[in-house]
Formats: sequence, C-alpha cells, structure tokens
Amino acid sequence: MSIKKICVVVTARPSYSRIKTALTAIKNHPKLELQLVIAGSALLGRYGNAVDFIENDGFVIAEKVFMVLEGENPTSMAKTTGLGVMELANVFYRLQPDAVVTIADRFETIATSIAASYQNIPLVHIQGGEVTGNIDEKVRHANTKLADVHLVASEDAKQRVLKMGENPDMVFNTGCPSIDLADEIQNSPKLDFDPIQKYGGVGVEINWKEEGYIVVMQHPVTTEYASARKDVEETLKAVHELNIPTFWFWPNVDAGSDGTSGGIRSFRENHQPKNIHFFKNMEPNDFLKLLVNSKCLIGNSSVGIRECSYLGVPVVNIGTRQNKRERGSNVLDTIYDKNEILKSIQNRMTTKNIVSENMYGDGKSGQRIANILADTEFTFHKTIVY
Repeated sequence: MSIKKICVVVTARPSYSRIKTALTAIKNHPKLELQLVIAGSALLGRYGNAVDFIENDGFVIAEKVFMVLEGENPTSMAKTTGLGVMELANVFYRLQPDAVVTIADRFETIATSIAASYQNIPLVHIQGGEVTGNIDEKVRHANTKLADVHLVASEDAKQRVLKMGENPDMVFNTGCPSIDLADEIQNSPKLDFDPIQKYGGVGVEINWKEEGYIVVMQHPVTTEYASARKDVEETLKAVHELNIPTFWFWPNVDAGSDGTSGGIRSFRENHQPKNIHFFKNMEPNDFLKLLVNSKCLIGNSSVGIRECSYLGVPVVNIGTRQNKRERGSNVLDTIYDKNEILKSIQNRMTTKNIVSENMYGDGKSGQRIANILADTEFTFHKTIVY
C-alpha cells in the first residue's frame, strides 16, 4: 500500500486550533504520513509560542521556517510573504510531499500556495469560500484559485467555491476542525484550571471566580491599519468603564499590530486598570473552556463567529474584520465607539435565548478530512469549469 505524504503548514497561533484534530487524524491514518511545517508567527514568543503547544501535544515537526519581518505594516507583510515563498519552496523540495495543505486566509498563507503550486505539488485548501473584510478576503480566494482540493467549512462556502469555477468533484464540505475542539468542550465544559496560575500573563489579579468575566480578542484590520490604535482605545475605554473582570489576549502579527499593542500598553500604564489581565496565548482547549464559561467575547476574532456560535457564547463583534461572514444569533455587530461597545456588551450579557448553532461543522471534521486526503486521487493541473 502506497502511503501519501501530507505536508501541513501552520503559520500562526489561530491556524493550529483550526487544524489540530485533522493533524491527529492524518497522523493516525494508515494511508497517510504527516509532514508538519511550523512557520511565521507560530514560532515567535511575542505572539505566544504556538510551536510549544504543538510539540507538547505530541506532534513531530518536520521543518521550522522563520520568515516574519519586523514592521507590522503592509510592506513588511508583503516582504514576509515573499520570504515565505522562498523558504517554503526549499522545504517542499526537500520533503517531496504528495500534497501540501494551506489553512484558511491569513496573509502569509498565500506563500504556501505559491510555493507548492509552482512546483506542481497538489495543493489542498482548508476553509475557502468564506467572506470577510481585511486582506484575508483577497488571500482566501487567491488560495482557492491556486488549490486543487477544497475542504470548506460550510455549505454556503461550498457554493461560493463552486461559483468560482472549481471542479465539483474536488470540493468537500468537511466542516471546520476547530468545531471538533468546541464539541469536546461542550461535552466537558468545566473550567478546571486557573488561567492566571497556569499562563501567567500581566496585570492585576482579577476576581473572576466570584464575579464572572468577559474575554477580549481584538486584532488590527490590515486595510484600516492606520486606525488600529484608535480602534483598540475605544474598546479599552468601554471595558475599563464596564469594570467586569476581563481576560484580554494579544493581537495577531498583522499590519497595525504595533498600533493595537501600543494602545494596550499605553492604556495599561496610564490607567492601571484593576479589572483586566492580559495574555499572549493559551492551549486551544483551555481557551475554549475559558470562552464557554465567560459572560461574553468582545473583539473581532473569527473564534466569535465559529466556535462561539457552536458553543452558544454571546459575542460582540466590532468593526469590519469579519464583514459579511456567515454568523449565528450569538453575534451582535457594533462599531468602534465606546458607548456603542458598552451598549452591545450589556445587550449580549442580558440576552437569554442564545443557542448553539452548527453551521460550521458537527464535531467530526478532522477524521473526515483525513479520509478525503487518503481516498482522493491528487492532481496538480485544473481548468475552470465554465
């Protein structure tokens, strides 16, 4: 029996939670061999050392690719992507995989797609066909046109990929592997660890056990990066005034990240908030336990759209980063304005009819993905179907 070598490239901390159960299923599948490549900000301490969590989960890393250029502006994003193409091209040349998997839509994922497809290596794209704002919108659809196999997360996304002229035989609605993790947490939701004791972070000790808490995860919008500091300041002022214990997570490595992190540092020094504790990262399962036991998630992360929808967690989504992405009734959209954010948080925390919705999967995506990779005959050439 011929074993297919499947090379999966993880470039950032959120990408790991989106692919973790599929990595396990690939590793354990008798017809597949996992070649795991960790690259980009997933290797950097300032963004939470996702690579440490990956290794602690028992995955063997075939290659590490350091490719992030300092600057956190559009030019450094472009150069990081270019460096990624050069480095990943060498990695794929050495590993000789039967297929390469690129994940979702972060700006640097296009480097994986170019390096693989230009070398006639079949490309598998996970979570194409969705709609958002940000540079992600362009990168996602560019990945789709470079990819040969499409493993989408919803029926809506599948129909959109088909409208882009992709071969229907190569488009599969697998659901999102991150929902597999959410399903595990839904079945065992107890917060069985102390976040501050386990992960440290910075800021005061907050009384989250007695008073409950909210979670904030806000990233810059690459197409609006110049306003990143002003945007996060509105959220900071709202959360400070709300005075509820808050766990706040550091932003991703996108254009505008300096503005977001600078705004957080300045606010922390000038106001010394007594209700906010800051973290860089958490293990995916711990993060979901933190979310499911929270009063609300605030910010603009896709976790509010995906996992929180499945878990029935109230979400206040701020700004355009998740523009037009399919969402559940748990999400309330608002703008970067302190008073509007406050009003929205209070609305979500008092709404009683928020329920679990499964538009992004049923908790079995990882194994489904591994089976498709094992059974699909890969090709590296295609023609638009209309």
